[in-house]
Amino acid sequence: MNLSLEPHSFQAQLLGLRASLLAQISQQRGGVLSRAEVAADHFSNVQDSHAQTTTQRELEFALNERETAELDAIDAALKRLEAGTYGECADCGEPIAKARLLATPEVTRCIACQEKSEHLSH
Repeated sequence: MNLSLEPHSFQAQLLGLRASLLAQISQQRGGVLSRAEVAADHFSNVQDSHAQTTTQRELEFALNERETAELDAIDAALKRLEAGTYGECADCGEPIAKARLLATPEVTRCIACQEKSEHLSH
């Protein structure tokens, strides 16, 4: 890891993001309720139209996928910190700019490789 900042500062930032995301998920789910329980409660309202219910269900699933992906990215970044590979681009192996890591500490690619990846996926 070629970072002038201490790894523990990135670890603290990542752990803070993780805790914040978990708190947000918990609040959205009504505390200790699971996403399925909240969805069942939403969908049990017989006054809602089928279109409203379908839209709400799709939104619930999309939020769940996004939250899961964010948690996975944060956990993967924490593992890279432990392994000593944090801050290295997964594609080219070059150091990721410190400013990029500070802005989005869970990133896996340098800006150039991220742009290439996005261009190839379109």
